[in-house]
Amino acid sequence: MIGTFLTQQTKWSNVEKAIGNLRRAGMLEPYDLAKADITLLERMIRCCGFYRQKASRLKNAAQFMIENNMDELFKLPMDQLRKILLSMNGVGNETADSIILYAADKPKFVIDAYTTRIMGCMGVEGNYEQLQEMFENLLPHDVGMFKEYHALVVEYAKSYCGKKRCNECILVNGHRKGTVHGQKQI
Repeated sequence: MIGTFLTQQTKWSNVEKAIGNLRRAGMLEPYDLAKADITLLERMIRCCGFYRQKASRLKNAAQFMIENNMDELFKLPMDQLRKILLSMNGVGNETADSIILYAADKPKFVIDAYTTRIMGCMGVEGNYEQLQEMFENLLPHDVGMFKEYHALVVEYAKSYCGKKRCNECILVNGHRKGTVHGQKQI
C-alpha cells in the first residue's frame, strides 16, 4: 500500500529508494508508520517528490487502516472496499485499484498513465473507467493475470514510451499495419 501512495507522480526507482529507507527504519507496518515523526518520514521519502503531501497521506492512511482493521476491510466486497478507499484523502481510481489488486488480492484491473498512453497509440481512446471496463470484459477475472498484465504494460512502456522509441514499438507498428501480433484489431 505504501508504494501506491509513493508512486504518484514519480518513477518506481525513487519509490524503491523510499521503501528501502522506510524498511531500514522499521516503518512498513501501519502502527509504526502512524506513530512516525512526520519530519523524519518526509526525509525518508523526499526522493519521491511531493514528500510533505505524501508523508501526511501515508500517516493518515496508516491510521485509517488501524482504526478500520485492514484485514477486515480487505474482506469486504470489492465495490464496497473501493468506495471506502476512494473516500480517503489522496486516493483516486488508480491508487484505490492498486490497493485492491496488490494488497487486498482482488481482481481489479489498474489503469495507469502507461496503459492509457499505449492504448492511445494503438487508437483505443477512453477515460479511466472505459479502459478499465474494456480490460475487465476481455480478460478472465484472475488476480494473478491482472497483476501480470499490469506489470507487463508498465515494463513495456518504460522500455519504449519512456524512451521515445515509438518507431520500434511492435504495438504501434502492428496497429499501423492493422494487426497486433498477427491478429486483426477489435
